[in-house]
Amino acid sequence: MKVAVFAFSRRGCDTARKILTCFPDAEQKAYTMERFQENGFLPFLHPSKTFYGELFAWADAMIFVGSAGIAVREIAPHVKDKRTDPAVICADDGGKYVIPLLSGHIGGANELAKQIAKTLCAVPVITTATDVNHRFSVDTWATKNGFIIDKMALAKAVSAEILERDIPVCSDFPVMSDYPKGVVPGEEGELGICLSWEKKTPFKRTLRLIPPVLHLGIGCRKGTEAETIDQAVEQVLDTYRIDKRAIKCVASIDLKKEEKGLLTYAEKNQWQTVFYKAEELQAAKGDFTPSSFVKDVTGVDNVCERAAAMGAKRLIVKKNCHKWRHHSDCGRAFGGAFWVN
Repeated sequence: MKVAVFAFSRRGCDTARKILTCFPDAEQKAYTMERFQENGFLPFLHPSKTFYGELFAWADAMIFVGSAGIAVREIAPHVKDKRTDPAVICADDGGKYVIPLLSGHIGGANELAKQIAKTLCAVPVITTATDVNHRFSVDTWATKNGFIIDKMALAKAVSAEILERDIPVCSDFPVMSDYPKGVVPGEEGELGICLSWEKKTPFKRTLRLIPPVLHLGIGCRKGTEAETIDQAVEQVLDTYRIDKRAIKCVASIDLKKEEKGLLTYAEKNQWQTVFYKAEELQAAKGDFTPSSFVKDVTGVDNVCERAAAMGAKRLIVKKNCHKWRHHSDCGRAFGGAFWVN
C-alpha cells in the first residue's frame, strides 16, 4: 500500500505522525509547509497542481491533516473514476474528526477513516448513504472480496435502489451465510446482483460481479505461439460463456516453465503462472481424459485438466483439443477449474 500524508501546521505534523502508525507496512510519504518541516517530512512542491497530480496517481490513500476545503481544492483537478481514484481522507489537525472525501467504498476510504479514527480516538464522519442507513454496499463488498464489477452504472443503480428495497443476489457458489440488510437470495426480478464466472444475466438488469477464481490449465507443443494459445482459449471461453476476467492463473507442467508462447500469453493477460512436476500432476484427484501421446512426452497422461485441478474444487471444462496447420494431432489443450478463495 502507498500512503501520502499532508500536514499544514505544526500540530498537524504531530497528528500526521500518529496517522502514519496505522500503516506500518505501507510505503509512506509525508509532506508539510517548508516553515514546519521536520524529520520525516518533505516540503510541498510547486506548482501544486503537478505536485498533487503525481501523488494522486502514485498513492492508494491520500490523507490531508487540515481543512476539508484544502483537500477538495487540491484533488479536484485530478478526480477521474471511482474505480481508480485513491482513497482521500481529511482529518482536522487536532485529530478530533476523520472524514472520507473520495473513494469511500471501492478505494476503501470509509474503512481507512474508521481505522485512523480509532488510532486518534476521533470520530469518523461517514456520509455515504448505504453506510448511514446500514444497508448493503455492493461496491465495498466486491472490492473487499476481490470481485470485478462489470458495469459501474449498474453498481450505482443497485446502491440507489437498495435504499428503497431489498435487491436479489444469486451466486455460483456460497458467499453469504447471513444476508445483510438490503439483499436477499433470488434469481429473477427487475434489478439484481449475479456473482458468476459465466456471462449470464438472470435479471432484467443484472449487475455482474466476476470472481477471479478459475485455474486455466494448458498443455501445448514446444514452440506454440502466444497468438495460437490465445485463439484456442478464446474459442473455449466463447463456447462455455466464461468471462475471461474470472481467470486467476495459468497452470501447466514444469516442462513448460520456459515455453515462450505460454509465458507471453500469461504475461499479456497479467495472470500468474504455476508449473507442476509430472508426479504432482499424476497424484491429482479427479476423472481426467487420458492421452497415451501426452504420457509418452511428459510422463503424465493429462496435463491441462490435471494442472487446472491442482488446488481447485471441481473441473468445469474438460480437455479441449485444437488442431493447427502443420500439426497432424492434438497440439493445444485447455482444461478449466475453479477455486473459491
